[in-house]
Amino acid sequence: MATTTSSRPAVARRTTVGLKLLMAVTGLLFVGYLLLHMYGNLRALAGEEAFNGYAEHLRTFGEPMLPYGGLLWVVRIVLVLSLVGHAYSAFALWSRAGSARRTKYAAVKTAMRTAWMRWGGVFLLLFLVWHLLQFTVVKFSVNPDEQGAAVTQNPYELVVASFQVPWNTLIYVLAMVALAFHLSHGAFSAQQTLGWTMTASAYRRAKIIGHSLAAVIVGGFLIPPLAILFGLIP
Repeated sequence: MATTTSSRPAVARRTTVGLKLLMAVTGLLFVGYLLLHMYGNLRALAGEEAFNGYAEHLRTFGEPMLPYGGLLWVVRIVLVLSLVGHAYSAFALWSRAGSARRTKYAAVKTAMRTAWMRWGGVFLLLFLVWHLLQFTVVKFSVNPDEQGAAVTQNPYELVVASFQVPWNTLIYVLAMVALAFHLSHGAFSAQQTLGWTMTASAYRRAKIIGHSLAAVIVGGFLIPPLAILFGLIP
């Protein structure tokens, strides 16, 4: 009986490590996707032909081995599965952390930072639903054209019309702020979970990588909508 009781903390620790590992791996997958998505968004700076050409190339990539849009569906399935795993591990760890008693200042500070990560993640999840409905699933514009109809068929026109609306751009900017914090801390935590911060120099390098990734990705995502809002993209 004593052996069974003493084994429970070990099992809990293994489960926690497994959840953190799942979160780290899925998080790194998202980083790779964000870099590619950021590059695609920046194509808007080159004009309508470049942006729409990139969007169409994603749908024809791999033909005839893959059907039209096949690559996008493969990416979507991988991302959905990664999102489910990431969210599950996040909420499971959240539940465990909530049941733990925190009394020391350092522990409280860590808990506050973790809470920012979690609630920022919830906001990002809600934003993702809005973003997918707007640009992928439904493809509706929050900025009607001169005829009063929503622009839906032309990807470039849809993006430009949508980010000409200040409140829509503000939602996007707030989501990018949450993403910056999530990326900075998440990229560092992933490296820590994978054992890449064992030395002082590796620890500092992991911090720099986290901050750099957040700056590059969020900065790249913010350039097109802000350029559109301020009339720098026709």
